[in-house]
Amino acid sequence: MYVLVGPLKAIPLNEPLVDLIESLKPEIQDLMENCNSVKTWIQLLIPRIEDGNNFGVSIQEDILGEVTRIEAEAASFLDQISRYFITRGKVVSKVVKYPHIMDYRRTVVELDEKEYISLKLCCCELKNHYVSFI
Repeated sequence: MYVLVGPLKAIPLNEPLVDLIESLKPEIQDLMENCNSVKTWIQLLIPRIEDGNNFGVSIQEDILGEVTRIEAEAASFLDQISRYFITRGKVVSKVVKYPHIMDYRRTVVELDEKEYISLKLCCCELKNHYVSFI
C-alpha cells in the first residue's frame, strides 16, 4: 500500500516491519494467555491462612506479582504497536500535506527504524519471560 505524494512519489508501507509485527502479535497474546493461566494456577494453590507458617504463601505471592508484571509488560507491547501505527499515520499525513518538507519524510524512516529496534527488544523480552517461567 502506498500513499501518493506529488508526481510519482510514494511513501510505502514498511512491509518487513508489518510482517514482523504480524508474526510477533500472536506470540505476545500467547504470553498474556499463559500468564493468565499461571496466575490462576498459583491463586488456586495458595492455601488459606490457618497456621502461623506463611513462608510458602509469601513466595507464591511474590511469584504471582512477577507473573502479573510480565502480563502487564506484554500488554504494553501490544499498546506500543498500536501507537506506532497511529503515529506513523499522522506523520504520513503531514508528508502528504507538506511534501516539500523533507524532515517529515525523514521522520517516517526514523519512526520505522525506532519501531524495528523496539520490536527486537520485545522479542528478547518475550524470550526472557518464557525462560523465567522454566
